[in-house]
Amino acid sequence: MEESKLSDYSSNPDQLKKYADDLAKVYQSEKQKRKELQVANKQLVKFADDLNKTVKELQGAYLDTINRLVLAAEYKDEDTGDHIIRMSRYSAFIAEKLGLSAREVQNIRYAAPMHDVGKIGIPDSILMKPGKLTDEEFDFMKTHSTIGATILADSKAEILQLAWQIAISHHEKWNGRGYPQGFSGDKITIAGRIVGLADVFDALTSKRPYKVPYPIEVAVDIIKKEREEHFDPDVVDVFLENIDEFVKIKEEVGSAEDVSLADFVRSERDQAGKGT
Repeated sequence: MEESKLSDYSSNPDQLKKYADDLAKVYQSEKQKRKELQVANKQLVKFADDLNKTVKELQGAYLDTINRLVLAAEYKDEDTGDHIIRMSRYSAFIAEKLGLSAREVQNIRYAAPMHDVGKIGIPDSILMKPGKLTDEEFDFMKTHSTIGATILADSKAEILQLAWQIAISHHEKWNGRGYPQGFSGDKITIAGRIVGLADVFDALTSKRPYKVPYPIEVAVDIIKKEREEHFDPDVVDVFLENIDEFVKIKEEVGSAEDVSLADFVRSERDQAGKGT
């Protein structure tokens, strides 16, 4: 306040009292505003907590729905639950070792189990056939990639968009001789390349209607030989450098069967290249 006005207040007690009253009102008003602001902040914190809880519940329900969709597609296989978990862990592990971001690793963790959702459209007579598939049966089996992509297409959800990429690309090969599009090298999405190797390893080392589990040594040798043919060499290198971690996951998720290497014989379906 200007010096002249202060002089006026000092010479006029009524004005001085009015000035003091005005200051008191301003103080009380500011004090009330601070209280209201504190209440508002507390309400915002509670709202944020409630919203976070709701988001987590929705995400949980969303992921549970995805898992049930996968189970519906592969429920005939008694090992399906373990297979889903292994695929999730194998794929996320490779993605992390390749240096993908934390968000990309998490998305692959959730999307990888949906790679074979299209098998819901393949007849049991083909899926569960114990022997070698005919050329016609194998051609029909291959359509599970496009069926899965059709089921997952056009979603606004980030994880389902990635699952679509995986479904359509996990049977492509580095050399361009895979299916359904015949893509090669970097034209295959990185998620498809990761899941493609994880799927082959799990299929080789698991029991199927047409085969016994392959010994780990045999599965590793097959994948090593397919470096730069079937598989992205960088993905193979991560796999080979961390094989102990893959074996650990295999042992933790479902009992790893003791398969004798001496007695092992490759199945007719795998010998014909129609096993996975």
